[in-house]
Amino acid sequence: MKFGIVVFPGSNCDADCHHVIDKVLGEPVDYIWHKDTEITGYDALILPGGFSFGDYLRTGAIARFSPIMPAVIDFANQGGLVIGICNGFQILLEAGLLPGAMLRNQSLKFICAPVHLKVKRTDTPFSRLLNADEVISVPVAHGEGNYFCDQDTLAELKHDNRILFTYCNSDGIEDDYSNPNGSVANIAGILNKQGNVLGMMPHPERCSEQILGSTDGYNIFASMLQSWQEVNR
Repeated sequence: MKFGIVVFPGSNCDADCHHVIDKVLGEPVDYIWHKDTEITGYDALILPGGFSFGDYLRTGAIARFSPIMPAVIDFANQGGLVIGICNGFQILLEAGLLPGAMLRNQSLKFICAPVHLKVKRTDTPFSRLLNADEVISVPVAHGEGNYFCDQDTLAELKHDNRILFTYCNSDGIEDDYSNPNGSVANIAGILNKQGNVLGMMPHPERCSEQILGSTDGYNIFASMLQSWQEVNR
């Protein structure tokens, strides 16, 4: 399975993602520069975290117009697996591949800390190796991770079961205290309608090997690999 990592000016988690795919997952991976206009030969794309274009104007708002983005949108629309992490999630929202928007954290402070996530579904390409209602620990690092959408969109996300991860406490309880940024309905990660695009604010690449103190993020990438293998046997 070949992964491509889209790199924007200001991306700073691209090397972390590359390390996990190459050295931990053991799959081929390339960097894709934001000025490229074609995506060929890849089975999955990662839009990594960072501060694309310095987060000027609005997080992800400038990166959304990078030359590579029409190809990313086409790749997603054709069923290719796409995961946007933190700033990558923000870019997917701005590009219209996922609904909603990101606001400043409710505290108006940058948050860098491990958080607990509840796994809401296990029948997706990103979560098949996780357990239903499993609580995993994944770090966040963002200043604008307060996910917002209107009530109609939230009702649609719930009706279509497109909320994949929610912020919770260590017992799996989703409450205001365990919500680090004020996201509506404690949302930490959502899917598109087809289920092949995931946006999540926490960083699974930062907890995918034991030397980092946790491997809770590894199964997200491994789920993508297993899903691809089953389709391409």
